[in-house]
Amino acid sequence: MAVVLSRRRFLKVGGAAAGTAVGALLGLGVDLHPKQVRAQSLRIQNAQAFPSVCPYCAVGCGTLVHVVNGQIVNIEGNPKSPINMGNLCPKGAATYQLHVNPNRLTKVLHRPPHGTQWELIDLDTAMDRVAELVKKTRDETFVETLPNGKRVMHTTAIFSLGGATIDNEWNHLQQKLMRGLGIVRIENQARI
Repeated sequence: MAVVLSRRRFLKVGGAAAGTAVGALLGLGVDLHPKQVRAQSLRIQNAQAFPSVCPYCAVGCGTLVHVVNGQIVNIEGNPKSPINMGNLCPKGAATYQLHVNPNRLTKVLHRPPHGTQWELIDLDTAMDRVAELVKKTRDETFVETLPNGKRVMHTTAIFSLGGATIDNEWNHLQQKLMRGLGIVRIENQARI
């Protein structure tokens, strides 16, 4: 007869066993802290640390970017930063993956209308296509005045969503561009 073990029961038994093992080690006077420090120092051994700023939101948390032979090997919070004192939010803690993730797209993919496959296209073609569609949509939906005569000069058919890795300077330029086009629906991912 097979023993049925629910996930809840497994976690209770496993957690109790792990707690007992750690408790026994600590009870015998084993100090695990030096092992943790050694493991952390090995990870960034021979690395050059560069102070930087987290690219997400506008808080400006300090980071330390560790580099070995021109390659980023680790990114962590900067304990000397008065803003975050070495702590990072989940987005900031994942900054390393922003740089080294093998699944990160580095080429422009385009799926034509009614297409079923993605195609690689060059960046200039993609930028021209975006500009063409923005102009076409704006021209077709631009409203100068409302029926009551109020002058509005806008389009509500285009929405702008800024990314959380965009810095304040780019956000300022994006706001100017979107407002200049008459776009009123503007948001930023860092606020959402």
